[in-house]
Amino acid sequence: MLPRIGISVGDLAGIGPEIIYKTFLDARLLKFCTPVVYGTATVLFDEFPVIKDAEPLTFRQVREAQDIAPGKHNAVTCWEEDFTLTPGQPSEASGRAARQSLLAAALDLKAGLLDALVTAPISKENTQADDFRYPGHTEFLTSFFEARESLMLLVSEDLRVATATGHIALKDVPSRLTKELLQTKLRILLKSLTQDFGILKPRVAVLGLNPHAGENGLLGTEEADIVAPVLQRLQDDGHLVYGPYPADGYFGTGQFRQFDATLSLYHDQGLIPFKTLAFERGVNFTAGLSVIRTSPDHGTAYGLAGQYKADETSFREALYLACDLVRRRREAAAQ
Repeated sequence: MLPRIGISVGDLAGIGPEIIYKTFLDARLLKFCTPVVYGTATVLFDEFPVIKDAEPLTFRQVREAQDIAPGKHNAVTCWEEDFTLTPGQPSEASGRAARQSLLAAALDLKAGLLDALVTAPISKENTQADDFRYPGHTEFLTSFFEARESLMLLVSEDLRVATATGHIALKDVPSRLTKELLQTKLRILLKSLTQDFGILKPRVAVLGLNPHAGENGLLGTEEADIVAPVLQRLQDDGHLVYGPYPADGYFGTGQFRQFDATLSLYHDQGLIPFKTLAFERGVNFTAGLSVIRTSPDHGTAYGLAGQYKADETSFREALYLACDLVRRRREAAAQ
């Protein structure tokens, strides 16, 4: 059966609708999945031009996921209101639509009506509401699917970078970074590399928190006090985990190519090098959940909205990865 891939539309004032639209102009994707966009197709796509020599892109509008048609473009109605969107200008309405789309898709994913979820970018600020106090998709989905912890894992063809801490202020990282948290994140990463990426004995590198990985305590002691003991314990359990490595030299010399994945200790430590090396084709995967969620590795890009210049490559790669992960998990379940 073709995997049913739910797609939340993100902030409608950003480039989400455009990258979704451009991706599905390629009708060959219907051979790989059944796409289910959560939103009203007329609001999402009416503004986009008809591409010369391309098949007209139409969506089958339904009210419930039970009515989706396999092998067709589907759109599930998430709101009844009419509202005017101004590209590049987020509004209360666009934030509300982003929440409604995400929640509807998450509910259907939990109910087993979808096989995976691909999320278009949201504005973390514009999405906030009394009933939605999450700094991003990862935190919402971790709570919604009742996972104790999850892991932000950035993926490209030859690079995987995870983050031990996520969307928190830099000043809060040292207090959050405990042995327990680091060990949990590493175990999630090791399990995902085996379960989702088919790597039987993954090699994982862990970066240091401080410049030069602390310089033997001269520039900080977190490496000796927290990272090294956790690595030793996992090594004693037979896992191939190494570090801590100074982040600058690790990426600058290409040392990351010797490992199946890298665990950074805070958000920008991992995402800056990843996006420098793999921005156009990178995918954000939430490891550690019972369900599959991927997304492009970029934001709403309000400055590009409405110009029809957005690059859909990362979104397409997120769709491909979601399909691959569904297949791998199905194969594993059948064994």
